[in-house]
Amino acid sequence: MRPPAPTPPSPAGQAPWRGRWQRWWLRRLPRQDQTRLTHRNLYILPTRAGLMLGVTLLLLLVGSINYQLNLGYLLTFLLAGCAVVALHQTHQNLRSLALQLRPPDPVFAGQAAPLQVLLHNPSRRHRHGVGLSWCADTEGASAAPSAPAEPVWADVPPQADTPVQLAYPTLRRGRQAVPPLRVETRFPLGTVRAWHWWRPAAEWLVYPAPETPEPPLPWAQRQGQADTRHTPPVRHGDETDGLRPYRRGDPLKWVLWKKAARQAEGPAPSWVSREFQGSPDARLWLDHAHCGLSDPEAQRSRLCAWVLRAEQLGLDYGLRLPGCELPPGQGPAHQRRCLEALACA
Repeated sequence: MRPPAPTPPSPAGQAPWRGRWQRWWLRRLPRQDQTRLTHRNLYILPTRAGLMLGVTLLLLLVGSINYQLNLGYLLTFLLAGCAVVALHQTHQNLRSLALQLRPPDPVFAGQAAPLQVLLHNPSRRHRHGVGLSWCADTEGASAAPSAPAEPVWADVPPQADTPVQLAYPTLRRGRQAVPPLRVETRFPLGTVRAWHWWRPAAEWLVYPAPETPEPPLPWAQRQGQADTRHTPPVRHGDETDGLRPYRRGDPLKWVLWKKAARQAEGPAPSWVSREFQGSPDARLWLDHAHCGLSDPEAQRSRLCAWVLRAEQLGLDYGLRLPGCELPPGQGPAHQRRCLEALACA
C-alpha cells in the first residue's frame, strides 16, 4: 500500500534559511553505509493534508460548542482519535528498520550512477509505503536534481529484506561521494510524515565518457623505432609460437578451421588461432601526447575510448598520463586500472 507521491516544490519557492538549516544538519551526521532507524533519529511533522485536517477539526469543535451538537462532538473527537492513531502508526512504520548500502559499481560520466539500498525488517509487522529519495546537493556532488527527486516507494514484508534501486546523474569524472538520502513514510493516512536523513560513506568511481564516434587506435613502437601510429604491429615470419583462443580482430587466415569444425559439434565450441613470432619491441602505447587535443578532459575521453577498443580487440596496451605510466597488458583487471587512472589522474 503506497501513498500518493506529493508534487515536489520548486527550489526557487523554498526559503533560503531552509537550505542553510538542512546543510548544517546534514554536516552533523556521521558517514556510514549502514543505519538503523530508532526513536532517536526519526522525525515527524504534519503534512499539508494534516494541517488541513487540524483546521477542519478546529472548525468542527467550534461549531459543536456554539450550537451544542452532540453528534458534532462525536465526529470531532472520532476524527481526532483516528489522527492520533495514524501518527503513532506512521512512526512505527519506520522504527527498527535497518538500511544497508551495497557497494556502488563504477560508471562513465554522463550515465546515471546506480545505487542499491537493502531494507531489512526485523519485526513481524508489514512495512508499507517506505520511500527513499536524494536530499539536496550540499557538498558539490557531480550533479543535483533541479527539484527534489520523487521518492522510490517500497513495501517490506515481515522479517525479510527488500532491495531498492536508485539512480543519480553524473557529469564529471573522479571519485564522488554518494549524496545524502532521505527515508520517509506517510502511511497510513498521509496526514503526517516521518523521515530520517542518512549520510552514506560510499563513493562512486566515475570514468571519463568515451569519445564518440570512436577514434582509430594510435599504433606506435618503443622510443627509437619508426612511428607506426595508424598501422598495427606486423607479424614477422611464418613460424608459430603455438596456439591460443581466437581474439576478436584476428585475421581469418590465422584460424585453424579444421579444429574449429571438429569442435563445432562439441558442448563448448570455440575457435583457435595461430600465435606467430612477432617483434618483441612492438607495443601499443596509449599516450596523452598522441591524442592531438589540447583540452585535458577531451584527451581523457579519447584515451578512454582507446582503452575500451584495445581491450575489445584483445591487444596488449599501455597507458601514459602526466605523472602516471601503466605497462602494457590486457584483461579486465588491466582495463580497470587504466580507467581508474583516467578517472583520478
